[in-house]
Amino acid sequence: MNASAAGPLAGVKVLELGTMYAAPTAGRMLRDFGAEVVKVEDPTTGDFARQWVPQKEGLSLGFSRLNAGKKSLGIDLRSPEGRDLVRRLAAEVDVVVESFRPGRLEEWGLGYDVLSADNPGLVLARVSGFGQTGPNRSLPGFGTVAETASGFAHVNGWPDSPPTSPPFGFADSIAGLSAAMGVAMSLYKRERTGQGDVVDVALYEPLMFIIGDMFLRYTALGEIQQRIGNATGAASPRGIYEAQDGRFLSIAASNQGIAKRLFAAMGRPEIIEDPRYATNAARLEHNDEVQAMVKEWVGSMPRASVLETLEKFEVVSAPVNDAADVVADPHFQERTLVEITGNEIMKGVLMPGPVLHLGSYDGPDYDGVPTIGEHTAEVLSDRLGLTGDQLAALAEAGVIGRP
Repeated sequence: MNASAAGPLAGVKVLELGTMYAAPTAGRMLRDFGAEVVKVEDPTTGDFARQWVPQKEGLSLGFSRLNAGKKSLGIDLRSPEGRDLVRRLAAEVDVVVESFRPGRLEEWGLGYDVLSADNPGLVLARVSGFGQTGPNRSLPGFGTVAETASGFAHVNGWPDSPPTSPPFGFADSIAGLSAAMGVAMSLYKRERTGQGDVVDVALYEPLMFIIGDMFLRYTALGEIQQRIGNATGAASPRGIYEAQDGRFLSIAASNQGIAKRLFAAMGRPEIIEDPRYATNAARLEHNDEVQAMVKEWVGSMPRASVLETLEKFEVVSAPVNDAADVVADPHFQERTLVEITGNEIMKGVLMPGPVLHLGSYDGPDYDGVPTIGEHTAEVLSDRLGLTGDQLAALAEAGVIGRP
Protein backbone atom coordinates (compact mmCIF):
# COMPACT_ATOMS: atom_id res chain seq x y z
CA MET A 1 0.00 0.00 0.00
CA ASN A 2 1.06 3.58 -0.59
CA ALA A 3 0.01 6.63 1.33
CA SER A 4 -1.50 8.39 -1.68
CA ALA A 5 -3.52 10.63 0.62
CA ALA A 6 -3.16 11.66 4.23
CA GLY A 7 -4.74 9.28 6.70
CA PRO A 8 -7.57 10.46 8.97
CA LEU A 9 -5.15 10.67 11.92
CA ALA A 10 -2.50 12.65 10.04
CA GLY A 11 -0.97 15.21 12.39
CA VAL A 12 -1.79 13.22 15.52
CA LYS A 13 1.31 12.61 17.65
CA VAL A 14 1.46 9.48 19.79
CA LEU A 15 3.93 8.63 22.54
CA GLU A 16 3.94 4.86 23.10
CA LEU A 17 5.17 3.69 26.49
CA GLY A 18 3.77 0.19 26.05
CA THR A 19 5.76 -2.99 25.57
CA MET A 20 5.17 -6.48 24.28
CA TYR A 21 1.80 -6.86 22.56
CA ALA A 22 -1.46 -5.07 23.41
CA ALA A 23 -0.31 -1.45 23.77
CA PRO A 24 2.04 -1.65 20.73
CA THR A 25 -0.92 -3.07 18.80
CA ALA A 26 -2.87 0.06 19.70
CA GLY A 27 0.08 2.15 18.55
CA ARG A 28 0.22 0.29 15.26
CA MET A 29 -3.52 0.77 14.71
CA LEU A 30 -3.12 4.52 15.16
CA ARG A 31 -0.09 4.66 12.88
CA ASP A 32 -1.90 2.59 10.26
CA PHE A 33 -4.29 5.51 9.82
CA GLY A 34 -1.81 8.35 9.75
CA ALA A 35 -0.60 9.09 13.28
CA GLU A 36 3.10 9.55 14.02
CA VAL A 37 4.09 7.09 16.74
CA VAL A 38 7.23 7.46 18.85
CA LYS A 39 7.96 4.35 20.90
CA VAL A 40 9.85 4.69 24.20
CA GLU A 41 12.07 1.70 24.98
CA ASP A 42 14.71 0.82 27.52
CA PRO A 43 17.90 2.16 25.90
CA THR A 44 19.81 -1.06 26.57
CA THR A 45 17.41 -3.98 26.22
CA GLY A 46 14.56 -2.40 24.28
CA ASP A 47 11.05 -3.82 24.20
CA PHE A 48 11.13 -7.46 25.31
CA ALA A 49 9.22 -8.27 22.12
CA ARG A 50 12.53 -7.83 20.30
CA GLN A 51 13.47 -11.19 21.81
CA TRP A 52 10.42 -13.01 20.52
CA VAL A 53 10.89 -15.90 18.12
CA PRO A 54 10.83 -16.69 15.29
CA GLN A 55 13.54 -14.33 14.11
CA LYS A 56 15.16 -13.66 10.77
CA GLU A 57 18.85 -12.82 11.06
CA GLY A 58 18.33 -11.62 14.61
CA LEU A 59 15.24 -9.52 13.88
CA SER A 60 12.05 -10.62 15.62
CA LEU A 61 9.20 -11.09 13.16
CA GLY A 62 6.54 -10.45 15.81
CA PHE A 63 8.18 -7.22 16.93
CA SER A 64 8.50 -6.16 13.30
CA ARG A 65 4.80 -6.67 12.63
CA LEU A 66 3.72 -4.42 15.50
CA ASN A 67 6.41 -1.74 15.25
CA ALA A 68 7.43 -1.22 11.62
CA GLY A 69 7.25 2.46 10.75
CA LYS A 70 7.39 3.72 14.34
CA LYS A 71 10.23 5.82 15.72
CA SER A 72 12.23 4.37 18.62
CA LEU A 73 13.30 6.54 21.52
CA GLY A 74 15.69 5.03 24.06
CA ILE A 75 14.91 6.44 27.54
CA ASP A 76 15.46 4.86 30.95
CA LEU A 77 12.18 5.40 32.78
CA ARG A 78 13.74 4.16 36.02
CA SER A 79 15.69 7.41 36.25
CA PRO A 80 14.17 10.74 37.31
CA GLU A 81 15.80 12.42 34.33
CA GLY A 82 14.21 9.90 31.98
CA ARG A 83 10.80 10.40 33.50
CA ASP A 84 11.23 14.16 33.17
CA LEU A 85 11.94 13.73 29.45
CA VAL A 86 8.76 11.67 29.06
CA ARG A 87 6.72 14.27 30.92
CA ARG A 88 8.05 17.00 28.66
CA LEU A 89 7.32 14.91 25.56
CA ALA A 90 3.80 14.14 26.80
CA ALA A 91 3.14 17.86 27.04
CA GLU A 92 3.38 18.24 23.27
CA VAL A 93 1.69 15.07 21.96
CA ASP A 94 -1.95 14.18 21.46
CA VAL A 95 -1.92 10.63 22.80
CA VAL A 96 0.10 8.60 25.30
CA VAL A 97 -0.33 4.82 25.24
CA GLU A 98 0.94 2.85 28.25
CA SER A 99 0.75 -0.70 29.59
CA PHE A 100 2.32 -0.59 33.04
CA ARG A 101 0.66 -2.12 36.05
CA PRO A 102 -1.96 0.30 37.44
CA GLY A 103 -0.38 2.84 39.76
CA ARG A 104 3.10 2.73 38.21
CA LEU A 105 2.72 5.96 36.25
CA GLU A 106 1.42 7.67 39.38
CA GLU A 107 4.44 6.42 41.36
CA TRP A 108 6.67 7.97 38.72
CA GLY A 109 4.86 11.30 38.83
CA LEU A 110 3.39 10.67 35.40
CA GLY A 111 -0.27 10.12 36.29
CA TYR A 112 -3.03 11.69 34.23
CA ASP A 113 -3.47 14.46 36.78
CA VAL A 114 0.12 15.54 36.18
CA LEU A 115 0.20 15.00 32.42
CA SER A 116 -3.16 16.68 31.80
CA ALA A 117 -2.12 19.69 33.91
CA ASP A 118 0.61 20.24 31.33
CA ASN A 119 -1.58 19.19 28.39
CA PRO A 120 -5.36 19.41 29.01
CA GLY A 121 -6.16 17.90 25.61
CA LEU A 122 -4.06 14.79 26.19
CA VAL A 123 -5.63 11.35 25.63
CA LEU A 124 -4.05 8.70 27.85
CA ALA A 125 -4.74 5.12 26.74
CA ARG A 126 -4.05 2.63 29.52
CA VAL A 127 -3.93 -1.11 28.80
CA SER A 128 -3.54 -3.46 31.75
CA GLY A 129 -4.45 -6.97 32.81
CA PHE A 130 -7.53 -6.16 34.86
CA GLY A 131 -8.08 -2.42 34.35
CA GLN A 132 -7.47 0.65 36.48
CA THR A 133 -10.34 -0.08 38.91
CA GLY A 134 -11.74 -3.08 40.76
CA PRO A 135 -10.40 -5.57 43.32
CA ASN A 136 -8.00 -7.18 40.83
CA ARG A 137 -6.56 -3.95 39.41
CA SER A 138 -3.11 -4.57 40.90
CA LEU A 139 -2.74 -8.10 39.55
CA PRO A 140 -0.33 -8.63 36.65
CA GLY A 141 -1.86 -9.89 33.44
CA PHE A 142 -0.82 -11.14 30.03
CA GLY A 143 -3.03 -12.37 27.21
CA THR A 144 -3.03 -15.95 28.48
CA VAL A 145 -4.38 -14.78 31.84
CA ALA A 146 -7.10 -12.79 30.08
CA GLU A 147 -8.04 -15.76 27.91
CA THR A 148 -8.46 -18.00 30.94
CA ALA A 149 -9.95 -15.57 33.46
CA SER A 150 -12.53 -14.25 30.98
CA GLY A 151 -14.04 -17.69 30.39
CA PHE A 152 -12.79 -18.02 26.81
CA ALA A 153 -10.45 -20.96 27.40
CA HIS A 154 -13.20 -22.88 29.19
CA VAL A 155 -15.42 -22.94 26.09
CA ASN A 156 -12.59 -23.27 23.53
CA GLY A 157 -11.78 -26.77 22.34
CA TRP A 158 -13.43 -30.17 22.27
CA PRO A 159 -15.48 -31.88 25.00
CA ASP A 160 -12.73 -34.45 25.64
CA SER A 161 -9.87 -31.93 25.58
CA PRO A 162 -8.67 -29.55 28.31
CA PRO A 163 -9.47 -25.81 28.19
CA THR A 164 -7.43 -24.28 25.39
CA SER A 165 -5.82 -20.90 24.83
CA PRO A 166 -5.08 -19.84 21.24
CA PRO A 167 -1.51 -20.10 19.86
CA PHE A 168 -1.33 -16.35 19.18
CA GLY A 169 -1.97 -13.04 20.97
CA PHE A 170 -5.76 -13.17 20.81
CA ALA A 171 -6.71 -11.16 23.92
CA ASP A 172 -3.80 -8.76 23.41
CA SER A 173 -4.79 -8.02 19.83
CA ILE A 174 -8.44 -7.37 20.66
CA ALA A 175 -7.42 -5.15 23.58
CA GLY A 176 -5.09 -3.18 21.30
CA LEU A 177 -7.85 -2.68 18.74
CA SER A 178 -10.22 -1.57 21.50
CA ALA A 179 -7.68 0.88 22.89
CA ALA A 180 -7.23 2.43 19.44
CA MET A 181 -11.01 2.77 19.11
CA GLY A 182 -11.12 4.45 22.51
CA VAL A 183 -8.40 6.88 21.45
CA ALA A 184 -10.26 7.76 18.25
CA MET A 185 -13.46 8.42 20.20
CA SER A 186 -11.58 10.55 22.73
CA LEU A 187 -9.93 12.58 19.98
CA TYR A 188 -13.36 13.18 18.46
CA LYS A 189 -14.66 14.33 21.85
CA ARG A 190 -11.64 16.64 22.19
CA GLU A 191 -12.56 18.30 18.91
CA ARG A 192 -15.86 19.37 20.51
CA THR A 193 -14.77 20.07 24.09
CA GLY A 194 -11.04 20.72 24.00
CA GLN A 195 -10.60 18.20 26.81
CA GLY A 196 -8.66 14.98 26.68
CA ASP A 197 -9.64 11.75 28.42
CA VAL A 198 -8.42 8.46 29.89
CA VAL A 199 -9.06 5.26 27.94
CA ASP A 200 -9.01 2.31 30.36
CA VAL A 201 -8.75 -1.11 28.68
CA ALA A 202 -8.51 -4.37 30.62
CA LEU A 203 -7.08 -7.20 28.54
CA TYR A 204 -9.99 -9.49 29.34
CA GLU A 205 -12.94 -7.13 28.72
CA PRO A 206 -13.00 -6.96 24.89
CA LEU A 207 -12.63 -10.75 24.83
CA MET A 208 -15.41 -11.13 27.39
CA PHE A 209 -17.67 -9.07 25.12
CA ILE A 210 -17.05 -11.49 22.25
CA ILE A 211 -18.04 -14.51 24.33
CA GLY A 212 -20.78 -12.58 26.12
CA ASP A 213 -23.66 -14.92 25.28
CA MET A 214 -22.28 -17.49 27.70
CA PHE A 215 -22.92 -15.14 30.63
CA LEU A 216 -26.47 -14.41 29.53
CA ARG A 217 -27.02 -18.12 29.18
CA TYR A 218 -25.89 -18.72 32.74
CA THR A 219 -27.67 -15.81 34.40
CA ALA A 220 -30.89 -16.32 32.42
CA LEU A 221 -31.04 -20.10 32.21
CA GLY A 222 -28.58 -21.39 34.79
CA GLU A 223 -26.59 -23.22 32.10
CA ILE A 224 -22.78 -23.23 32.02
CA GLN A 225 -21.57 -23.44 28.43
CA GLN A 226 -19.11 -26.24 27.73
CA ARG A 227 -16.65 -27.01 24.95
CA ILE A 228 -18.30 -28.20 21.73
CA GLY A 229 -15.46 -28.13 19.20
CA ASN A 230 -16.21 -26.48 15.88
CA ALA A 231 -19.93 -26.11 16.54
CA THR A 232 -21.58 -23.03 18.03
CA GLY A 233 -24.59 -24.56 19.70
CA ALA A 234 -26.65 -21.92 17.92
CA ALA A 235 -26.92 -23.16 14.32
CA SER A 236 -26.77 -26.44 12.43
CA PRO A 237 -25.13 -27.59 10.28
CA ARG A 238 -21.92 -25.70 10.89
CA GLY A 239 -18.34 -26.88 11.22
CA ILE A 240 -15.08 -27.92 9.62
CA TYR A 241 -15.13 -31.01 7.42
CA GLU A 242 -12.55 -33.26 5.77
CA ALA A 243 -12.79 -33.87 2.03
CA GLN A 244 -11.83 -37.05 0.20
CA ASP A 245 -8.29 -35.81 -0.45
CA GLY A 246 -7.63 -35.13 3.23
CA ARG A 247 -8.01 -31.35 2.91
CA PHE A 248 -10.40 -29.39 5.09
CA LEU A 249 -13.08 -26.77 4.53
CA SER A 250 -15.65 -24.92 6.57
CA ILE A 251 -19.40 -24.71 6.03
CA ALA A 252 -21.67 -22.27 7.86
CA ALA A 253 -25.35 -22.99 7.22
CA SER A 254 -26.27 -20.44 9.86
CA ASN A 255 -29.74 -19.58 8.59
CA GLN A 256 -32.63 -21.48 7.11
CA GLY A 257 -32.01 -20.43 3.54
CA ILE A 258 -28.39 -21.55 3.56
CA ALA A 259 -29.29 -24.86 5.18
CA LYS A 260 -31.87 -25.47 2.46
CA ARG A 261 -29.33 -24.68 -0.27
CA LEU A 262 -26.73 -26.92 1.37
CA PHE A 263 -29.07 -29.93 1.30
CA ALA A 264 -29.84 -29.16 -2.32
CA ALA A 265 -26.10 -28.99 -3.08
CA MET A 266 -25.76 -32.40 -1.44
CA GLY A 267 -28.39 -33.71 -3.86
CA ARG A 268 -30.83 -34.26 -1.01
CA PRO A 269 -33.24 -31.30 -1.03
CA GLU A 270 -35.88 -33.44 0.69
CA ILE A 271 -33.94 -33.32 3.98
CA ILE A 272 -35.38 -29.91 4.76
CA GLU A 273 -38.89 -31.40 4.66
CA ASP A 274 -38.09 -33.99 7.33
CA PRO A 275 -39.48 -32.77 10.69
CA ARG A 276 -36.18 -33.77 12.35
CA TYR A 277 -34.28 -31.32 10.15
CA ALA A 278 -36.88 -28.80 9.03
CA THR A 279 -35.91 -26.02 11.42
CA ASN A 280 -32.71 -24.88 13.07
CA ALA A 281 -34.01 -25.94 16.47
CA ALA A 282 -34.86 -29.40 15.15
CA ARG A 283 -31.47 -29.72 13.45
CA LEU A 284 -29.68 -28.80 16.67
CA GLU A 285 -31.68 -31.44 18.50
CA HIS A 286 -30.53 -33.99 15.90
CA ASN A 287 -27.17 -32.37 15.22
CA ASP A 288 -25.16 -35.60 15.30
CA GLU A 289 -27.30 -37.03 12.50
CA VAL A 290 -27.07 -33.82 10.45
CA GLN A 291 -23.32 -33.65 10.86
CA ALA A 292 -22.93 -37.27 9.83
CA MET A 293 -24.77 -36.59 6.55
CA VAL A 294 -22.65 -33.52 5.79
CA LYS A 295 -19.41 -35.31 6.67
CA GLU A 296 -20.29 -38.22 4.43
CA TRP A 297 -21.06 -35.93 1.50
CA VAL A 298 -17.96 -33.76 1.90
CA GLY A 299 -15.81 -36.86 2.27
CA SER A 300 -17.05 -38.27 -1.03
CA MET A 301 -15.08 -35.93 -3.28
CA PRO A 302 -11.94 -33.74 -3.36
CA ARG A 303 -12.06 -30.39 -1.60
CA ALA A 304 -11.99 -28.36 -4.81
CA SER A 305 -15.07 -30.17 -6.08
CA VAL A 306 -16.91 -29.65 -2.81
CA LEU A 307 -16.13 -25.93 -2.78
CA GLU A 308 -17.12 -25.57 -6.43
CA THR A 309 -20.49 -27.17 -5.75
CA LEU A 310 -21.08 -25.10 -2.61
CA GLU A 311 -20.25 -21.89 -4.47
CA LYS A 312 -22.69 -22.83 -7.22
CA PHE A 313 -25.45 -23.21 -4.62
CA GLU A 314 -24.38 -20.07 -2.73
CA VAL A 315 -23.57 -21.92 0.47
CA VAL A 316 -21.22 -20.05 2.81
CA SER A 317 -17.96 -22.00 2.81
CA ALA A 318 -14.20 -21.62 2.53
CA PRO A 319 -11.08 -23.74 2.48
CA VAL A 320 -9.12 -24.14 5.70
CA ASN A 321 -6.05 -22.20 4.62
CA ASP A 322 -2.56 -22.44 5.98
CA ALA A 323 -0.04 -19.59 5.65
CA ALA A 324 1.11 -20.76 2.22
CA ASP A 325 -2.49 -20.85 0.96
CA VAL A 326 -3.15 -17.31 2.19
CA VAL A 327 0.02 -15.86 0.67
CA ALA A 328 -0.73 -17.50 -2.70
CA ASP A 329 -4.33 -16.25 -2.83
CA PRO A 330 -4.77 -13.33 -5.30
CA HIS A 331 -7.51 -11.81 -3.15
CA PHE A 332 -5.29 -11.53 -0.08
CA GLN A 333 -2.38 -10.38 -2.23
CA GLU A 334 -4.42 -7.50 -3.63
CA ARG A 335 -6.31 -6.42 -0.53
CA THR A 336 -4.65 -7.49 2.68
CA LEU A 337 -0.98 -8.46 2.61
CA VAL A 338 1.74 -5.79 2.71
CA GLU A 339 5.53 -5.82 2.70
CA ILE A 340 7.80 -4.32 5.35
CA THR A 341 10.18 -2.03 3.46
CA GLY A 342 13.37 -0.23 4.45
CA ASN A 343 15.07 -3.28 5.99
CA GLU A 344 16.96 -5.54 3.62
CA ILE A 345 16.45 -8.41 6.06
CA MET A 346 12.68 -8.10 5.63
CA LYS A 347 12.65 -7.90 1.85
CA GLY A 348 9.78 -10.01 0.55
CA VAL A 349 8.38 -10.61 4.04
CA LEU A 350 4.60 -10.11 4.08
CA MET A 351 2.20 -9.34 6.91
CA PRO A 352 -1.45 -8.22 7.18
CA GLY A 353 -1.96 -4.49 6.63
CA PRO A 354 -4.66 -2.28 8.20
CA VAL A 355 -7.67 -4.01 9.71
CA LEU A 356 -10.10 -1.94 7.65
CA HIS A 357 -10.16 0.16 4.49
CA LEU A 358 -11.19 3.76 3.87
CA GLY A 359 -12.29 5.13 0.53
CA SER A 360 -10.11 8.22 0.93
CA TYR A 361 -6.93 6.52 2.12
CA ASP A 362 -4.86 3.71 0.66
CA GLY A 363 -3.01 2.97 3.88
CA PRO A 364 0.53 3.50 5.16
CA ASP A 365 3.93 2.30 4.11
CA TYR A 366 5.64 0.06 6.65
CA ASP A 367 8.99 1.71 6.20
CA GLY A 368 11.47 -0.05 8.38
CA VAL A 369 11.76 -1.69 11.78
CA PRO A 370 13.58 0.74 14.09
CA THR A 371 16.64 -0.27 16.05
CA ILE A 372 16.63 0.44 19.79
CA GLY A 373 16.71 4.20 20.28
CA GLU A 374 17.33 4.87 16.60
CA HIS A 375 15.44 8.18 16.67
CA THR A 376 16.40 9.39 20.16
CA ALA A 377 18.57 12.30 19.11
CA GLU A 378 16.19 13.32 16.33
CA VAL A 379 13.08 13.37 18.53
CA LEU A 380 14.65 15.01 21.58
CA SER A 381 16.32 17.72 19.53
CA ASP A 382 13.31 18.40 17.30
CA ARG A 383 10.61 18.27 19.99
CA LEU A 384 12.43 19.40 23.14
CA GLY A 385 15.20 21.46 21.59
CA LEU A 386 18.01 19.54 23.28
CA THR A 387 21.50 20.35 22.04
CA GLY A 388 24.23 17.92 21.12
CA ASP A 389 25.99 18.57 24.42
CA GLN A 390 22.81 17.94 26.39
CA LEU A 391 22.18 14.70 24.52
CA ALA A 392 25.74 13.59 25.16
CA ALA A 393 25.42 14.33 28.87
CA LEU A 394 22.18 12.33 29.10
CA ALA A 395 23.80 9.44 27.25
CA GLU A 396 26.82 9.56 29.56
CA ALA A 397 24.49 9.34 32.57
CA GLY A 398 22.66 6.35 31.02
CA VAL A 399 19.35 8.21 30.78
CA ILE A 400 19.23 7.73 27.02
CA GLY A 401 21.06 5.49 24.61
CA ARG A 402 24.16 6.79 22.95
CA PRO A 403 23.37 8.63 19.69
